[in-house]
Parts: sequence; C-alpha cells; structure tokens
Amino acid sequence: MAPIAKRLRSIVLLLFVLNWVSDAQAQIPPSATEVSQYKGVMAAAAKGDATKIKDLIAKGESPHVRDNYGRTPLHVAVFRRHHKAMRALADAGVDPNALENDRYDIVTIAAVDNDIPTLKLSLELGGSAKNITSPYDGTALIAAAHLGHVEVVQILIEAGAPLDHINNLGWTALIESIVLGDGGKRHLETLKALVDAGANVNITDQRGQTPLSLAKSREYPEMASILKAAGGVD
Repeated sequence: MAPIAKRLRSIVLLLFVLNWVSDAQAQIPPSATEVSQYKGVMAAAAKGDATKIKDLIAKGESPHVRDNYGRTPLHVAVFRRHHKAMRALADAGVDPNALENDRYDIVTIAAVDNDIPTLKLSLELGGSAKNITSPYDGTALIAAAHLGHVEVVQILIEAGAPLDHINNLGWTALIESIVLGDGGKRHLETLKALVDAGANVNITDQRGQTPLSLAKSREYPEMASILKAAGGVD
C-alpha cells in the first residue's frame, strides 16, 4: 500500500476509534438535576438509604419504577455505588438484568467504571455476565476488554461471559483489546487473559483480518507473539 494511502486509512481508523471510545463510555449516570427531582424509592436509591427503601416498599410503594432515561432504582444505586441500597432493591425483586434506554445493565455499568466491589455485588445479586448490552449489541466483557480493565475481564470470564461474542461492529472482546487498546501492559494482560480462557484467536473482523494480522498492523509485537503461540494465523 502506498504511504499516503496507508496514512489516510490510519487517520480514518483513528477517527472511527475515537468516536467509538466516546460512545462506548457514554453510559449516562443520573445528573444532579435528575436526582433532585427523584421521589420515593428512586430518591432513596440515589441517596443510598436502604432503610428508607425498605420502609417505602413495606408501605406499598413499588420498587419497579423507572426514570425518564429508563433507569431503575437499582441502576441508580449502582451508578452511585450504594451497596446496601442495591441489596435492598434486589431483595425487593428489582430485576438485576434490566436495561436502561441505552441498553446497559448493572454488570456492564460497573464493568465500564472499573468498579470491582460493585461488579462483584451485581453478579452476586443475579446480574448476568452473558447479557447482550449497549447500542452495539456487545457484552460487559467486550466493554472491559476495550478499556483494558484486566481484573474486570478476569471476573467476567469466571462468571461465564461469552468469550467469542461478536458485536455489531464485527468485533470480539479479543479483537477490541487489540484495535481499541494501546498495546500496553493493561491491554496485553487483557488479551492474555482472554487467550488463556480459550477465546478463539482466529475470528476475523468484518474486513476478514485476524487478530494476529491486526496486532501486526498496529505494531504490537507482544500481542502478536501471544496470538501466534495460541495458534493465531495471519
């Protein structure tokens, strides 16, 4: 490929990646204005007041409300890291796998935030690492791999996250660790965790490029070495 054409392709890819990074992190927590307008169980969830939550539900208030963005009280409690409120809401039957308007669940919210305690509690309360989430038909694992959240990736793998799910961009978690990573320590360890767990190293992207060819094209020799040792092909 001619140097100019190669450079143009790199610029186009960079712009796409920057847009994707912005979108992938676009989970929207409730704003201060929204919180100020919450009532009842939703307001108690935002404050982390588990006792109030229980009292309101005991008096007949439904915990199954949603705000204007489709967030349940459990989504709100997760965004604000209120663990006692999370438990109270789960005990009241709030769906731990509910999706808000952008199709995020509590597991993906905690995963993107790299919030290990909240992630573990979300899974404990019944949240699934197998959910298809986000506007990109992705998973919490794909989002975490993209961001290089190594411990999150390991927890999700242990929780049974689908290793080879392909989102609507044509990328698996393993591919995202390469094309949306920086080739550094976090993304290298992320890729290794996925490979060690048995992720398919030869699923191609929408252009037919394998993970090994993608790693080589980005000049990530350590990633390429791991993929080649695992049976990756160009």
